[in-house]
Amino acid sequence: MKFDFKLSSDKQRLPPMGLIVLQVDETIETEFRQAFNDSQDQLFVTRIPSGLEVTAKQLSNMEGNIKAAASLLPQSREYSVVGYGCTSASAIIGSEIISDLIKSGCSVKNVTNPLLAATEYAKHLGVTKLALLSPYIEEVNTPLRKAFENSGLSIEIFGTFGEEKEEKVARISETSTTKAAISLGQNLSVEAVFISCTNLRTFGCLDEISKQIDKPVFSSNQSLAWHMKKLSLESA
Repeated sequence: MKFDFKLSSDKQRLPPMGLIVLQVDETIETEFRQAFNDSQDQLFVTRIPSGLEVTAKQLSNMEGNIKAAASLLPQSREYSVVGYGCTSASAIIGSEIISDLIKSGCSVKNVTNPLLAATEYAKHLGVTKLALLSPYIEEVNTPLRKAFENSGLSIEIFGTFGEEKEEKVARISETSTTKAAISLGQNLSVEAVFISCTNLRTFGCLDEISKQIDKPVFSSNQSLAWHMKKLSLESA
């Protein structure tokens, strides 16, 4: 038996958002569910091939797969924003190149990434002097610091866990992150703390760190979610 049906209209809904997640990322989707738990907006996720280790070469190699990853998002509607979920690769590849590649793979008004989102969130907070905590090895840390400085932010103090393997980054305890971030954030020249990496768990410790040092604390996933929401509302 075949039934007739009617189609619902998309006119009453905001355009969807898209998110490109690294193949090895075990954290961003969980934290995004928390960030968007009060939102009715549609958020579609696609994955991009990525290496088991966080090295400059592995991060750079993702450039060749960004367009294809974006093209795997549903194509029935234009996106208000697509976020590319890798802070360190954004520093190495560059925000403009990433934006162009994503726009060539899907119809989208705005593109962001954690590096760009973090700089915008720093502007929102009115801060320019940061403590930066990362899980990366130095060949990845160097372009990350440079990218922040090129955007007008001063890295007053820097700390790292120095871990290369993604599966270990995803399992760094929030207790460890809290201790490291508090140590950095207590520096008197620091106005705020940024914790880098979408695969590093932070949502359970951001408030506690901020309370302990009495300064703003933000992370890759928190910044990216905030910027995507902002761009989505602005483009509605």
